[in-house]
Amino acid sequence: MGRLGKIFDTFKRPVKRAELTKEVAAATVGGARSPVFGYPADGLDPVVLASILRAADHGDPIRYMGLAETIEERDPHYLAVLGTRKRAVSQLEITVEPGADTPDAKKHAELIRAWLKRDELTEEIFNILDAVGKGYSFTEIIWDYSEGQYQPERLEWRDQRWFRFDRTDLRTPLLLDDKGREVPLSPFKFIFAPMPAKSGLYLRSGLARIASWSWMFKAYTQRDWSIFTQTFGQPIRIGKYAPGTSDAEKNTLFRAVADIAGDCAAIMPASMSVDIVAAPNVGASSDLYEKRADWLDKQTSKAVLGQTSTTDAVTGGLGSGKEHREVQEDIERADGRMLAAILNRQLVRPFIDLNHGPQKVYPRLVIARPEAEDLKAWTDATVPWVAAGLQVSQKEVLDKLGLSAPKAKDAILGKPPETPPQPGLQPGAGNRNTPESIFKGGFYTRNGNSGGDTALQSEQPSTGDFSGVSPIPDLTARLELEAGPAVDGMLDQIEAMFEAASSFEEFREILLNAYSDLDASGLTVSLTDAITAAAAGGRAAAEDEAGD
Repeated sequence: MGRLGKIFDTFKRPVKRAELTKEVAAATVGGARSPVFGYPADGLDPVVLASILRAADHGDPIRYMGLAETIEERDPHYLAVLGTRKRAVSQLEITVEPGADTPDAKKHAELIRAWLKRDELTEEIFNILDAVGKGYSFTEIIWDYSEGQYQPERLEWRDQRWFRFDRTDLRTPLLLDDKGREVPLSPFKFIFAPMPAKSGLYLRSGLARIASWSWMFKAYTQRDWSIFTQTFGQPIRIGKYAPGTSDAEKNTLFRAVADIAGDCAAIMPASMSVDIVAAPNVGASSDLYEKRADWLDKQTSKAVLGQTSTTDAVTGGLGSGKEHREVQEDIERADGRMLAAILNRQLVRPFIDLNHGPQKVYPRLVIARPEAEDLKAWTDATVPWVAAGLQVSQKEVLDKLGLSAPKAKDAILGKPPETPPQPGLQPGAGNRNTPESIFKGGFYTRNGNSGGDTALQSEQPSTGDFSGVSPIPDLTARLELEAGPAVDGMLDQIEAMFEAASSFEEFREILLNAYSDLDASGLTVSLTDAITAAAAGGRAAAEDEAGD
């Protein structure tokens, strides 16, 4: 098999099969890949934030990635909108398209479909989509070979702080080994998923970079709001004591005042007074903090979801509803396509190469929400054309409606057709039918009655090239009368075969095998007599015409 040979990745590097089933980027306590990090967001101000972002620009992502994680932990709004975007993609339907219409290509696609049925896949895709906020993510593929076939046993998210980018281009990802050295990623071991919010370096393309500024300014606003609320939102309690009160009594009075609530408490001699001057626009000042915090949240919603309607809904107004939802669906569709391209290149292709060797074409994942189709509009547009004579495949209609064809013994809902369908037969056009169409018209039903064209011919003289009344309708009626029992017998045999079959495919095989055993002797005799009579009648008509 192809998998026994040497396999190369897209960078022409040989794949080391011995490393595929091992973890090469797991956390090492006390080593270069420690799971414990500090909190760079503590004491954040514009100067500190600028230094964090500048360090990331030069290839040091440690503090920036720590800041991105801290924002998710401390800002409920950012966590909500970012989680909405990631979960919208992680629960989308994943379909597999074969690379070609060949048995091998279909076999490869089926291998991928079987693997996609894993329950853990939704969580693994959610972790890969950590790239939406931070600009990129790393996922280690742990392969399993216990059954003689390579399969991804699990996809493990790896912290972006354990990776670097080559200093020459800041685009080629590198792994920190156990000693802190920057080494290339092992072939077929990692899913490097860049999902930039803007063009440029991966370290500068994450949504967290934009959200960090809004989060810092909102933190200032919330701090000032808390101070304002404490100052103007609580009453000040003042205890007064008489002259000559001892220190012990003063302490008792202060504890009593302070224990009522909060810290806004004081004591003073009864002969003293304190004037508290409040700002005349205290209510407006309170609204200012709230409006600023809400405005910053809306900017974050726009950056992450492209709109604000689904998070800060405002009823009415232009563009607040369906249009906003369409914007979110556009972003969802783009994320799904980008993720599918990453998985096709870095997971599906290695999966097939390791088991079947390099291929010219590979299965293709499609991550997208099924397009909703207006079946009522489709039906309203199709039915008039069918009524006008347009021939439409019944299978196509059933597939469109999501229905299956009934089996032999199923109870049938709906009105059955008045006459069984006759493939290939087209009704005649008035009294200008050809003899062949008139002959076939007599067998539209099994009750011995001639079709409408025959009845029309018998009532009106033909407008063909010959004069007088045509003998063809009489000959057709005679043939139908004599051949009817023979045809009925053959149809009874075919109906028995149909009832015995469990599927159309089985019925086809039974019919083909028993075709030669059908009793057609009676039909043969009737057809022979009809042909003889038609030939004789034709000669007589020709002689009469020649005699004229």
